[in-house]
Amino acid sequence: MQKKNSQAKVTLVIPHHGGTDVLRRCLASIRRTRYRPFEVLVVDNASGDGSADMLAAEFPEVRIVSNRTNRGYAGGCNDGIRAADTAWVLLLNNDTEVDPGWLGPLMAAGEADDSIAAVQPKILSLQSREFFDYSGAAGGEMDVLGYPFARGRIFDHLERDKGQYNAPADIFWASGAAVLLRKSAAETVGLLDEDFFAHMEEIDLDWRLHWAGFRVVSAPDSVVYHLGGGTLQQGSLRKMTLNHRNSLLMLLKNASFEALSFLFPARLFLELATVAGALAAGTPKRAAAAVLGMLGVIPRLPAVQRGRSRIRAVRRVPESKVLHRLYRGSIVFQYFIRRRMRPDGSIGNGGSD
Repeated sequence: MQKKNSQAKVTLVIPHHGGTDVLRRCLASIRRTRYRPFEVLVVDNASGDGSADMLAAEFPEVRIVSNRTNRGYAGGCNDGIRAADTAWVLLLNNDTEVDPGWLGPLMAAGEADDSIAAVQPKILSLQSREFFDYSGAAGGEMDVLGYPFARGRIFDHLERDKGQYNAPADIFWASGAAVLLRKSAAETVGLLDEDFFAHMEEIDLDWRLHWAGFRVVSAPDSVVYHLGGGTLQQGSLRKMTLNHRNSLLMLLKNASFEALSFLFPARLFLELATVAGALAAGTPKRAAAAVLGMLGVIPRLPAVQRGRSRIRAVRRVPESKVLHRLYRGSIVFQYFIRRRMRPDGSIGNGGSD
């Protein structure tokens, strides 16, 4: 008699908007995954470049959800989550490559505790594999002013991976580039906010998971390599604008009114300082992105209020418990004033040694 496979099945959800070669490389690496069972579901956000034909011809095992319009990262992932019939879903960017042993540690971490709702692998750069990747690195954190950063990456500074984050840990947010989600928990708090379209929607989701009493953890024994900028390049005006806008939207949705009374004015001051600094440095695109980001918040305020109402409905823990998960200090002050390059406050020079 064949022994029954006791491992939980997981659906890998890959949102895709063009780039057959990138997707082909990602799927080829997934085929070497040792963990079983899993299913791959590609959500094609109206690519229009023959991606669906390539999948049918070269990866017939892949299930395809075809959208008529580009629904962004958030919309595409939500479509995939809803289509999945497994207790676990893993959101994966199409510009990633995975190690054969990547999936087992993620599933083991998630299955170990019912309170765990999201698990992030160690994410390294596909181009420079000894360095952490910009998108999540070894696990995301949030400072007291609502600025997200990651262990191994503060703003544009990337550390070399020397094993300094090899211990599993509770983190504040897990990168959307590669994150395992407990489907029931994600559904409880409302999935990804499609109003964000792209960038920081996973941080917003994780913040809501914290409000509902769930944990977000890292599993550094799992390694994923990420190209980054496959859809929107780092220096693109749209990408920078979305980052500025969505960071403010996320703060307005999730922080208490008491906290916002001093946090939001402080953030607006720092956004204006960014504009002034960018103009002085001769980078008008950065200044424009900050201005457009602030202006982009205004028409979305009704959606923010609806989001706050939904959070109140699922909130299960006091604010003090969520605040305990924040980084105690300002990462902006640490990085730009004190020139500290690591979240532990040390100088670090992981970008060059």
